[in-house]
Amino acid sequence: MDYRKVYEEWLTDPYIDDKTKEELQSIRDDENEIKERFYTELSFGTAGLRGIIGAGINRMNIYTVRKATQGLANYILKAGGEKKGVAIAFDSRHMSPEFADEAALCLAANGIKAYVFESLRPTPELSYAVRKLGCIAGINITASHNPPEYNGYKVYWEDGAQITPPHDTGIMAEVQAVAGFFAMKTMDKEAAKAAGLYETIGQAIDDSYIEELKKQVKHWDSIKAEGENLKIVYTPLHGTGNIPVRRVLKELGFTHVYVVPEQELPDGDLPTVSYPNPEAAEAFALALKLAKEKDADLVLATDPDADRLGVYVKDTKSGEYISLTGNMSGSLLADYEISQTKELHGLPEDGVLIKTIVTTNLADAIADYYGVKLIEVLTGFKYIGQQILGFEQTGKGTYLFGFEESYGCLIGTHARDKDAVVATMALCEAAAYYKTKGMTLWDAMIQMYERYGYYKDSVKSITLAGIEGLAKIKEILETLRANTPSEVAGCKVLSVRDYQKDTVKNLATGEVSSTGLPASNVLYYDLSDGAWLCVRPSGTEPKVKFYYGVKGRSLEDADEKSEKFGEAVLSMIQNMM
Repeated sequence: MDYRKVYEEWLTDPYIDDKTKEELQSIRDDENEIKERFYTELSFGTAGLRGIIGAGINRMNIYTVRKATQGLANYILKAGGEKKGVAIAFDSRHMSPEFADEAALCLAANGIKAYVFESLRPTPELSYAVRKLGCIAGINITASHNPPEYNGYKVYWEDGAQITPPHDTGIMAEVQAVAGFFAMKTMDKEAAKAAGLYETIGQAIDDSYIEELKKQVKHWDSIKAEGENLKIVYTPLHGTGNIPVRRVLKELGFTHVYVVPEQELPDGDLPTVSYPNPEAAEAFALALKLAKEKDADLVLATDPDADRLGVYVKDTKSGEYISLTGNMSGSLLADYEISQTKELHGLPEDGVLIKTIVTTNLADAIADYYGVKLIEVLTGFKYIGQQILGFEQTGKGTYLFGFEESYGCLIGTHARDKDAVVATMALCEAAAYYKTKGMTLWDAMIQMYERYGYYKDSVKSITLAGIEGLAKIKEILETLRANTPSEVAGCKVLSVRDYQKDTVKNLATGEVSSTGLPASNVLYYDLSDGAWLCVRPSGTEPKVKFYYGVKGRSLEDADEKSEKFGEAVLSMIQNMM
């Protein structure tokens, strides 16, 4: 692609608005910036769009959003789903309301009704709304936990999950087939409303969603006994979680919920954090300060679109607040939900716990302990949603819990995406339950380790942005694919799974079998001593990630093994750079 030519076309095309042209004029002397914005189109992938906000074909703007929506509209029309409509939500990011309207008006111009939330809403509520309203699809304008200069566009299908095969590839093909700006339709907002093609939604969906969450409570008795005594610090990190999280906790009976004031209100600049991800320690700095002032029992943070939940719990023995990784909090909730389902109702014979391939093997131990089936899926919560849909369609399989290592889980089947609102609610309930037993959440975590083993999982990643970065990420995977390591950190490689080739090779016997999962550019190594390593490019950021896990005899032993393993992974990365 001649990026200079496309740049000049944007400067002269009458379809492009004057404000966009002014922005492009301001970079006329910056050849590298022009190249970055125009060397390729912002890719519409299996997760939709995500990119830096700005003018250009490789940026998030009204034109790239409109093109994505025109492709989606074309797919919906071919599927005959136009009468069902599309639900649209947006977060607190810059341009989120504008992008939501652009999408809605493009759909309307194609004769497809749009149901648009009146103001920002969390991702899981959009997933819920798609099914509640009987829509053919959903659109969520969000960049999740990316830095403030980003925004994104996620597409959901009628089951409430992000698009999976065959819809993902079908929609991608339609987006790519949209040729030129004049192939993209739009219309006046008032005209769309008058035609019944644009409807604002809000409170009715909110109320219904919250009621669905409350149905997941296992122990109202524990909340009644300890809800007034539990001290909870919460931060929405300038995002969408503030209202729904506070509402559900209040309605359940948790009276001491302290919200971090500096991070309470929506703000697209994300002024108190450079990286609004609950995985990042800096995201908790203000919350931990408040927790120490209030002597809180637990500290919670939801990312800006409220699908991920980060957690710190207080260890009353040391007085310190301990960070729970997504693997730890997910396992803690999985054990609580499954154990209490068993205690109260008994477990169904076809009960299932679902995890992704980069999620802790502690999940396997939990499933084995309770005698429930474990299903492993590719990275991405949509694949967990796909399994739930399969249970519904076949009548075989009862969903008990699903989670992934990146701080995402789902309790119940009201949504088909990870839900930090219900996770917050459930974790507070679990804290109240364990408090009635004289235990903290950290005590419960140690009890789990004693029962199942001291699993410790982590991830190392390197950011490789731009054209050169993409090439390097590709090279790293190709190098590993061609040269399987014999050992990592003293642990022997027993087998290698190549999800792109759909192979599992036993290195001792040479036997090759199928992964049983869709093709994906991922390599997974099963190692001796219960260790493992998985390498994959990030689907949302310019990174290549190295996930790994070990099993120790104690916390100290697991920490030591994990540190050694991490050093070996870093050395592996450096040798490939």
